Amino acid sequence: MKTDHDSFAPTVSRGDSVATPDENAAFTARVRKEFEAFVSHPSFPCLGAKAAFNAGSYVLSVFGELGSAPSANELSAALTDFVHSDLFRGSEYATFVAVFRRPLTLSEVGFERLLWLQLQRLHALDEKRFAWDASVASDPADPRFSFSFAGRALYVVGMHQGSSRLARRFPWPALIFNPHAQFEKLRDGGKWTRMQQTIRSRDVALQGTANPMLSDFGEASEARQYSGRAVEKDWQPPFVAAPPAKGAGRCPFGH
Repeated sequence: MKTDHDSFAPTVSRGDSVATPDENAAFTARVRKEFEAFVSHPSFPCLGAKAAFNAGSYVLSVFGELGSAPSANELSAALTDFVHSDLFRGSEYATFVAVFRRPLTLSEVGFERLLWLQLQRLHALDEKRFAWDASVASDPADPRFSFSFAGRALYVVGMHQGSSRLARRFPWPALIFNPHAQFEKLRDGGKWTRMQQTIRSRDVALQGTANPMLSDFGEASEARQYSGRAVEKDWQPPFVAAPPAKGAGRCPFGH
């Protein structure tokens, strides 16, 4: 059954100003509660996100401003810990949820710009230590592109309150990082096609229309899907991966 945004998305107050550790912890707990309510809503279409929530196999952290250098530094450390964790290695639905306090009001184009700025800044920190995951392409125009961090391919889902897709509409800007390997495991196990079809049907039931950006890996660059905006045919993300370099400064166990 289709539901409107008012009944689907959490209702929260705006303009939080958190200074003390106790207030910071309270704000993070509030964001976590809102995210769990968002994902567990009966109309939320993504079965993978629901599975991660039900299994407790996700990590949620709150950062300052989306796209900023300080957020990139903090997110880099947290994301590195996630990629090296037992959860990442052992869970079928491991997920990292990065929620940002600011900015609250963003157009789809504005959010898209900050999303790619944040990924570019993450990559600038990451490429000094790790090579790009060799199982995916680093060129965002390549149909086999996927973002890589700490030597592992990650599929990125952007969410914000201005999204035209109800399944992407959340009170704070957020970036969801999912290991690409989990999709390959689902494909190898014969589960992916049925799960994908169910998710798309549920999204149509929620939104009334199919997401025009969806495509299978290898058909079109998944970069077109990250922000949730229906991008133009000739669109290219403002992202450039560093050229491959000899191993100086790279982690020899990146792969």
